[in-house]
Amino acid sequence: MSYRQILYQIVFGTKYRKPTINEIHCTELYRYVWGIVKSKNCQLFRINGVEDHIHILSDLHPTVALADLVKDIKAGSSRWMKESGLFPEFEGWADGYGAFTYSIRERDKIIRYIKKQKEHHKKVPFMEEYRSLLEENGLRYEEK
Repeated sequence: MSYRQILYQIVFGTKYRKPTINEIHCTELYRYVWGIVKSKNCQLFRINGVEDHIHILSDLHPTVALADLVKDIKAGSSRWMKESGLFPEFEGWADGYGAFTYSIRERDKIIRYIKKQKEHHKKVPFMEEYRSLLEENGLRYEEK
């Protein structure tokens, strides 16, 4: 028997960082993404976001490549958001994503952080938060 514990916080934004995820229907979006994650045999611990980006905390099943999981989430949710008519301003997701690993000991802290996204972003803009996540994880980035 094989065992694993691979937790990822995945973060990605809307195209051009436009505020196109309306609060009225974000719960339906999160449920849809949860279904995609579940279909890949991964466990979603928390999903939340604001108008221009989302955060996902999920484990990663050993048969699933991170890039494939993110590609499936972004492609599937983008198609659903456009077809559903619930997000009329949504044009798509921005290229790229951030993915950060955490130990099981940090899981509850990250869940709380993701849960409080709306409060957090009243004080901190997305790009500042994203830069901070990159720096905390020792990643160099290009300002674009």
